[in-house]
Amino acid sequence: MKATDLLTIGEVSRRSGLATSTLRYYETLGLIRSSRTAGDRRRYPRAVLRRLAVVRSAQNVGLSLDEIVSTLSELDPDAAPTKKQWSRISAQWRPLLAQRISDLEAIRDNLDSCIGCGCLSMRQCALYNPQDELGDQGSGPRRKVPVLDEDPHG
Repeated sequence: MKATDLLTIGEVSRRSGLATSTLRYYETLGLIRSSRTAGDRRRYPRAVLRRLAVVRSAQNVGLSLDEIVSTLSELDPDAAPTKKQWSRISAQWRPLLAQRISDLEAIRDNLDSCIGCGCLSMRQCALYNPQDELGDQGSGPRRKVPVLDEDPHG
């Protein structure tokens, strides 16, 4: 690969819209790879821009970095995904997206009948978390609104 085919971290940042700190983080995850100059400066192959576009697209549809890393680890880190590889990747992601869509539809459809009504019933609310039982599982919400077959308020 010729030196003119390589991009600096600043060029990749400008062209991808990602902060240089994000690019370095993505390197630690193995999403992208750089080579180093004699002065220890990062240089990226131009194909990294397509790879970063795949990462951003996947994030935009709600895939986690772990899911993206898992999929892209099967590809050459110095080359853009081919059309055939992209077809395989999108086929792998389709069930994940379908499940997320289903989860969001369930939340949307049940939001008015649960939280939206304003009752916040601690006995009947499907999201109730007595004594912070879910706190050991990490920060943020841990329970999805279940699909309700009937009115939760009885």
